[in-house]
Amino acid sequence: MMLSPEEWAAIALSLKVSSVAVLCALPLAIIVALVLARGRGPLVWGLNALVHLPLILPPVVTGYILLLAFGRNGPIGAFLDRAIGLVFAFQWTGAALAAAVMGFPLMVRAIWLAIEAVDPGLEQAARTLGARPLGVFFSITLPLIAPGVIAGLILAFAKAMGEFGATITFVSNIPGRTQTLPSAIYALLQVPGAEGSVAKLAGISIGIAVTAMLLSESVSRMIAKRIRGS
Repeated sequence: MMLSPEEWAAIALSLKVSSVAVLCALPLAIIVALVLARGRGPLVWGLNALVHLPLILPPVVTGYILLLAFGRNGPIGAFLDRAIGLVFAFQWTGAALAAAVMGFPLMVRAIWLAIEAVDPGLEQAARTLGARPLGVFFSITLPLIAPGVIAGLILAFAKAMGEFGATITFVSNIPGRTQTLPSAIYALLQVPGAEGSVAKLAGISIGIAVTAMLLSESVSRMIAKRIRGS
């Protein structure tokens, strides 16, 4: 299958944006999942609602909120620009931020379910033997939830690869800078006679999504097998 340099650039940028998004979001997702799985009370319920908000809001609204907060004149965006020179608006970093926000709920939920499946008795036994909380987490909890973490990474990566509404609202559709696979398909749909290119890119998107779902299903089965065997 022959692709133009612009199409390869959109695919490469999508892979880069999605990889950076999930890897940067992973530590925070684990912390939030731990709080949701082990915490109780109104603050935890509020955090739960906040985490899942991107799944409920229209993606364009999420992108608009990101633009207000992380744009060059937004409170967080202006601070990061002055402090460390990090700019999100109309840059690939902004596309990664939008992808991370949209995929975050899926990642948290997968890790959350894995944490709830961990037998608290194992962690309690380690603590009675003198292990510190961080030692218990890295030696007991993290290995047990590893399949959930991997499943969350895969789901969030697939969501990031397909992210469109928040991304195009926040960073626009600039070829070679912010044009990801979905926005490239959107741009080609406006061009007469580009049906072939649209079909190729759509096929690639479907292939990536199906592969991610199969991998996620495989990991989920692994988790279920582990639970049944425990």
